[in-house]
Amino acid sequence: MLDICLLGTGGMMPLPKRWLTALMARYNGSSLLIDCGEGTQIAIKEKGWSFKPIDVICFTHFHADHISGLPGLLLTMGNAERTEPLTIIGPKGVERVVNAIRMIAPELPFEIRFIELHEHQQQIEINGYCITAFRVNHNVICYGYTLEIKRKGKFSVERANELHIPKEYWNLLQKGETIEAGDERFTPDMVLGPERKGIKVTYCTDTRPVPSISENAKGADLFICEGMYGEKGKEAKAKEYKHMTFYEAARLAKEAAPKQMWLTHYSPSLIRPEEYMGDVKKIFPDAFPGKDGKSIEIAFEDD
Repeated sequence: MLDICLLGTGGMMPLPKRWLTALMARYNGSSLLIDCGEGTQIAIKEKGWSFKPIDVICFTHFHADHISGLPGLLLTMGNAERTEPLTIIGPKGVERVVNAIRMIAPELPFEIRFIELHEHQQQIEINGYCITAFRVNHNVICYGYTLEIKRKGKFSVERANELHIPKEYWNLLQKGETIEAGDERFTPDMVLGPERKGIKVTYCTDTRPVPSISENAKGADLFICEGMYGEKGKEAKAKEYKHMTFYEAARLAKEAAPKQMWLTHYSPSLIRPEEYMGDVKKIFPDAFPGKDGKSIEIAFEDD
């Protein structure tokens, strides 16, 4: 099961009831954060989730509304006596940028490891997450992210018994390990069926509509997409500042056919996004306005 929480849905500046951009995922005891805008710590506390298990932070880009909450979060994680390493993923220059803003959070009891993105599309596997970072089209280098939880094939007890594989090795084979036992060698493919459908969540913000978004969101359980503007007549402004309207996001969702789409990263002038959802749903019926604290538990499908 993968837990997803949209911690902050604001763009540009926080509002009294809307923090800046951040998303948190939890899987198998490990938490992952995408972006860390101002107010992220408060949003995590309001949700009742913990800072300490955050093992990975992914940044879409380095505008302040996406990274300004990081120094305080690092200090809080340090004060929670965290000692495990933290991995930070982001566009070219991520180590330089993070170390620069760490001038106000210089002493931490844990190591920070960096993964810098250079390719237009790049895959990283860490802590059970299969992360695909893909370039989008903003006025600085910017990435969207797909999080996948892969699911191995079903274990065949009948096949294991037929091959006389000792039960003490079954759990290890289920985890994908190969067993060398004397003259015998047991491999996972001997007892596992074909890979089953996993869990997939795609997140993108601060971009114009580009094919890489719908391609990466194809068939996702959840697609979270920027909707900077809901009001009609904002198309020219969206193009000028390289953002998206609700309706452009909905058309991407229609192409990708996820189970559902949440909108996020609203303009400060957009106070009630739900007022515009009627026309959005005409394009993609399973579209919903994101809001701070909105969350979902995504389970593996039954066999």
